[in-house]
Amino acid sequence: MRDRNFNLLILVILIAAVAIWIDWPGHNTLKLPLIKGTRDISVRQGLDLQGGTQVLLEADVPETTQVSAEAMEAARTIVENRVNGLGVTEPLVQLQGDRRIIVELPGIKDPDQAIATFRQTGLLEFIDSETFIEPGTVVKTTFGTSDTGPVTPTVTPTAEATATQVVTPTAPVTETGAVTPTVTPTPAPEIIYKTVMTGKDLKKADVGFDNTGKPLIQFELQPESAQLFANHTAANVGRYLAIVLDKVVISCPVIKSAIPDGRGVIEGNFTLEEARSLAIQLKYGALPVPLKVVDNRTVGATLGSDSVRRSTTAGIIGVLVVLLFMITYYRLPGLMAALALILYGLLNFMVYKLLPVTLTLPGIAGFLLSIGMAVDANILVFERMKEEIRAGRSLESALSAGFDRAWTSIRDSNISTLITCAILYIFGSNFGASIVKGFAITLGLGVIINMFTAITVTRTFLRTLFDAVGEKIEGKHWLMGV
Repeated sequence: MRDRNFNLLILVILIAAVAIWIDWPGHNTLKLPLIKGTRDISVRQGLDLQGGTQVLLEADVPETTQVSAEAMEAARTIVENRVNGLGVTEPLVQLQGDRRIIVELPGIKDPDQAIATFRQTGLLEFIDSETFIEPGTVVKTTFGTSDTGPVTPTVTPTAEATATQVVTPTAPVTETGAVTPTVTPTPAPEIIYKTVMTGKDLKKADVGFDNTGKPLIQFELQPESAQLFANHTAANVGRYLAIVLDKVVISCPVIKSAIPDGRGVIEGNFTLEEARSLAIQLKYGALPVPLKVVDNRTVGATLGSDSVRRSTTAGIIGVLVVLLFMITYYRLPGLMAALALILYGLLNFMVYKLLPVTLTLPGIAGFLLSIGMAVDANILVFERMKEEIRAGRSLESALSAGFDRAWTSIRDSNISTLITCAILYIFGSNFGASIVKGFAITLGLGVIINMFTAITVTRTFLRTLFDAVGEKIEGKHWLMGV
């Protein structure tokens, strides 16, 4: 038993050391051994604490065109997915009226890049071409829109470009003859490229790197589309398969061989942020309606710095009062619980940075509430221990009985709280109530971490204490709060 408790103590100390290292002020990046580069683990604050960007989007269609509620709701969901893909947590993305979507982005670093990511239609096409098409060229395809209205999204044969007519030479001028007018050349008809497949055929898209470290987009097709892709690449070796986003060519690779597994890469002159932005658009699909930016403004924190400071001070005072109460009322067990509670706070903050979780005032309220629940679990255990000591049991047996018999109550109360958090999270996700969602996230994380610190950590500390000085404090019940 002592060996097991010693191993648990070492594990707790290691976890505490990792938490302190990640939580250390100024530690905002984390090196990932399996991926080149680093990850940002800085503390993220919500719009109410630090301000951010507010964007108003509107359906970019004529006023006379009716936009269905289903299309706008689908557009809202896709915009929210793209915003979350940018790493922005706790965004506000909700419908405003029949044709508008309001987006609030807390602490976004590059508003222009973010807006470009979630407002673009995101229509990806693979088009067949005989010749190389310069990236950046605007093209017309057999899938999309025409001057007269929507084109049925079916693949049709590629239109052939007719050769430009030769200009007839001007007749020579004579003294009596009239000048024959110059023949105006007939312009070549515009090329409409054949669409082989679209973004709906994609299964996934992620950012990758080539051998030189240059970013690219790795994609995988749906199983039913992989065969179509394989047949096309096998029959068109040596031709070009241009990759087009919103009718603009972004890459024009040549087909070197058949691609039977439906996996490929999109290469281009991308920066890492541009590659991520493109991967997000491809991953979450094309918008059902085009959107335009009606208003874009930078907003300040809805809570002033003074309000934030006062709220933080109130939370610190509350936690110190709880720690003081536990130590005063429960003595040695209370001191061990206070140490476990400090570790509880460190672990929560570590998880907030790693996930990441954006801290808003409702989120902080959820964290503080979870502290109260963490203390409640210790109180159930300690009160049971006191009953066992009064019944004449030794400290070791009272400790075991206290945790074993209080566990069912702690388990049931925490499960009921987690169910409530799940309901609040679903409500916040479906109705755009990000405030409720943030509260549910921090409270739920706190309850899960509490089940580790209030049971395993506190019991490990107490057993280590009793193994060290158990004989000296045996019979001194006042040290146990009895």
